[in-house]
Amino acid sequence: MLQATQPLRSELLRHPIYHAVSNLHALRLFMAVHVYAVWDFMSLLKALQRRVTCVALPWTHPKNRRAARLINEIVLAEESDEVAPGQVMSHFELYLDAMRDIGIDNRGVLGFSAAIRSGASVEAALNDYDVPEAAKHFVRATLAVAEHGTDVEVAASFLHGREDLVPQMFRRLLAELPAHEGSPSLRLYLSRHIEVDEEQHGPAAVSLLASLCADDAQRWKQAAAAARSALCERIALWDGVYASLGNGF
Repeated sequence: MLQATQPLRSELLRHPIYHAVSNLHALRLFMAVHVYAVWDFMSLLKALQRRVTCVALPWTHPKNRRAARLINEIVLAEESDEVAPGQVMSHFELYLDAMRDIGIDNRGVLGFSAAIRSGASVEAALNDYDVPEAAKHFVRATLAVAEHGTDVEVAASFLHGREDLVPQMFRRLLAELPAHEGSPSLRLYLSRHIEVDEEQHGPAAVSLLASLCADDAQRWKQAAAAARSALCERIALWDGVYASLGNGF
């Protein structure tokens, strides 16, 4: 699996976007796009939770007890993390706080989220609000996997496009944040994901994919294809953000 994805991983981790966010203007533009990847991550995670646990009535016990525990542990942290003593919130909400801290107008993403909560389709919300084109493409790709992918494809996208990748990406971002950037929420968001994804969620996602593929060569082949696709989508997202920065950074 690592051999199949290493060229794309290397390309992604060498992307110039990490150095480009070294000033406040570029950081604001980056976060205004990246917030949609923070949002759609939860749909990918919830797709896994729905597949390997029981979230319907009446309840039935999960077929894969280990996989159910792994996913439920990740959901607990991502959807209701204790970011400070007595303060619980989703990581999406933490990111919204970070956007407010550094002066980003987040009415677009709030309207997008509210529309979906009210029953609008994702496609309608993407078209009705000021969602950047690169984010639209990324969200559509994520939801296509979450809704129509096999269990293995969803798990591989989750692992290789998110959990295993995020610590290395976020270390690069954290190192380049403007020295005057004073958002404690953003630094907490990045640091928290580096810590939790590297020590807990990444290894859990590895175990989950291994339990789903077992010794089935066809499933591993399917997982590798899904992993490559997820990495390509992230590269395309970074390309879109980088292009929007122009030469102003």
